[in-house]
Amino acid sequence: MELTPARLATQLAGEPLRSVYLIAGPEPLLVLEAADAVRAAARAQGIAEREVFDADSRDFDWDTLEATFRAPSLFASRRLVELRLPTAKPGKDGSEAIVGFCADPPPDVTLLITGGEWSKQHAGKWSDAVARVGHVVIAWAIKPHDLPDWIERRLHSKGLRAEREAVQRLADRIEGNLLAAAQEVDKLVLLCDGETIDASRMDSLVADAARFDVFRLVDAAMNGQGAQVSRMLAGLRAEGEAVPALLGMVVMELQRAAALARVQARGGNLANEFKAQRVWESKQAVFRRALQRHAAPRWERFVSEAGKVDRIAKGRAPGDAWLALERLLLAVAEPKALRLLAS
Repeated sequence: MELTPARLATQLAGEPLRSVYLIAGPEPLLVLEAADAVRAAARAQGIAEREVFDADSRDFDWDTLEATFRAPSLFASRRLVELRLPTAKPGKDGSEAIVGFCADPPPDVTLLITGGEWSKQHAGKWSDAVARVGHVVIAWAIKPHDLPDWIERRLHSKGLRAEREAVQRLADRIEGNLLAAAQEVDKLVLLCDGETIDASRMDSLVADAARFDVFRLVDAAMNGQGAQVSRMLAGLRAEGEAVPALLGMVVMELQRAAALARVQARGGNLANEFKAQRVWESKQAVFRRALQRHAAPRWERFVSEAGKVDRIAKGRAPGDAWLALERLLLAVAEPKALRLLAS
């Protein structure tokens, strides 16, 4: 049976740790927190040894992972082995390794599998095998009409109370960004002394996380949200922002993507490159989706195009800097918009 992250917490509190857990889905915060809950349960049950494997490339050595399953623990009687599958697709060899583990789980190993994506196409014999001896937890994206309830539960879990209108104000401000919501709730914990938060108090305490800032602009482009890119750019322009002030973050993220694409093209270790580029785990799924849309040469072109935008913005080349920036980010978001760069 498929569990939600909330249901997983109940299961962990009411039963011994199972042999295997699969946690995946499009909502990075929920995947991260569900995995943290398994880790915490493992520690509470005396599992101190932890090994992590990043299966982020086709040349991942599944034999090494299988050998780890059967090897005796060096430091403790039980181990937590983490297998990170960014695309939640283990491939033929990986599926066989996971099915083999589930067919005869070692008594001293708990396997935690995490993935950054999920759909019906991801499921198969390997996930069915996990479900038979463990739990499959899918962190689906929170729908807009469910967001206020999610925020309210989050507030209650932190010992806070808020009027419904105040909860709705926060939901409107964060625009579906669960990480922003979680950060705002954590801030409210520090600023409130147990009083019920009304709408006016919420307005005074919470930053407007829904404002059109450059960080979310770049994320929208990387996530393939072309319409949102255009809307955010219009908002930034209306707020009086200047193109040169935006380009620093845009160029940095494009350069990161280009470096990651080069490593991916040569079959290198993408996990190591994420660390080298200082890309947080919560942002890695965003970059992976972007890398699926464009190959390495195209990312190099995007970096070059950003240089052209900078020259236009500084008056060193003719054109409209806002229009040039919009065309660039739309091309990043949607391959069909590449033709805009040639015009």
